[in-house]
Amino acid sequence: MSKHERWNTLLELLAASGKVEVEEAAAALDVSAATIRRDLDELAEQQLLVRTRGGAVAHGVSYELPLRYKSTRHAPEKKRIAEAAADLVTPGEVVGLNGGTTTTEVARALALRFASGRAEAPGPVTAPSGPALTVVTNALNIAGELAVRPQIKIVTTGGVARPQTYELVGPLTVGVLSEVVLDVVVLGVDGVDAELGVMAHHEDEASISRLFAERASRVVVVTDSSKMGRRAFARICGLDRIDTLVTDTGIAPETAAQLTEAGVKVVTV
Repeated sequence: MSKHERWNTLLELLAASGKVEVEEAAAALDVSAATIRRDLDELAEQQLLVRTRGGAVAHGVSYELPLRYKSTRHAPEKKRIAEAAADLVTPGEVVGLNGGTTTTEVARALALRFASGRAEAPGPVTAPSGPALTVVTNALNIAGELAVRPQIKIVTTGGVARPQTYELVGPLTVGVLSEVVLDVVVLGVDGVDAELGVMAHHEDEASISRLFAERASRVVVVTDSSKMGRRAFARICGLDRIDTLVTDTGIAPETAAQLTEAGVKVVTV
């Protein structure tokens, strides 16, 4: 097991239980206790955890994995979800993308789909005279990946960057989003609940995602099934604002039925 794989597993354990014990982690990863101690020390230097006698604990009450460590979780499902979401976009549309691992995959899928400057769309569509696609995002990593794609016009918001997710938040972000009109927004979320709607871990990110939804004609939520039935701290919007939810086949049938009853089109891949 490589160091990156060990670190990813340790952070997964930390996110699940809030603490990690050296001996237990060493047994789970089948490595020496000395290796785990070195790993925890290095992760502590990066301020990803707090070292304790015999292990480590998470920062604060609620813990969120940094984006670079979340990217390996449910990777195959996220790629399938992203490809299905990209198929919902028509050439010439203005698309909003918030930050997250799944929306990052959506950005990559859009870049591939519109690689030639055009993409086949269902039904008769007049080829756009401008860019093949316009993407508005508050995610620095997504902007960086799409900025080199000449067929895609990329618009970034201002704001203060959150190091965990690379998302820009705050009044500057609100100022830009308040002046644009979106055809569709693709939102990554941290929780989906049949009663409360969709949620995020942090209130500043939730408020920006809510504004994205308000500025869009269509709202598409992309999330793997592990987020279904899960609640997070800050509410983005209710199910009545969501048009389509794209997830994997691991979604429980009763959950899919609840979402459908609420008026959400559920797409499983």
